[in-house]
Amino acid sequence: MSDTPLVETVCEDARWNEDSLGALAEQAARQTLGHLGLAPAGFEIALLACDDARIATLNAQFRDKAAPTNVLSWPAWDLCAPEDGGLPDLPDAGPPEAPEPLGDIALAYETVRREAEAQGKAFTDHITHLIVHSVLHLLGYDHIRDKDAALMEETERKILAQLGVADPYEDGAVLSR
Repeated sequence: MSDTPLVETVCEDARWNEDSLGALAEQAARQTLGHLGLAPAGFEIALLACDDARIATLNAQFRDKAAPTNVLSWPAWDLCAPEDGGLPDLPDAGPPEAPEPLGDIALAYETVRREAEAQGKAFTDHITHLIVHSVLHLLGYDHIRDKDAALMEETERKILAQLGVADPYEDGAVLSR
């Protein structure tokens, strides 16, 4: 692992353990980039660990949905494939001394905790899934169109298996669209 973190974590809610969340996010993001053949040292991601109130404000501001959600992501570029089910156009890495920003992610503590409990999943496994999911969004993956969703979910499954996390879609669970 490089000395320079890929993920810069900012905790606004004390219930998040900044050190363990940062390590978990770092591992998940590095595994995601590595799986896609991207060098983690060439990129950077900002992660906001907040509460439901903060994410509801962000969700209203950016998506016109005045309600909390588990995770939001803001890609630096639009890398989505034009055709449904096509691979995104992955970005070029910056040099390690000036990594290319991929974008920003926000996680809401209460919603993530509640979903993990309702789905009978370990909190850390659910966080890992949401980080992998969000990093894929930053890289142009999406789940609005059916074939895109299938590609994204299959990619998530492979990355999570490499991290020792069970298939999050096994019981038909679907992340919010």
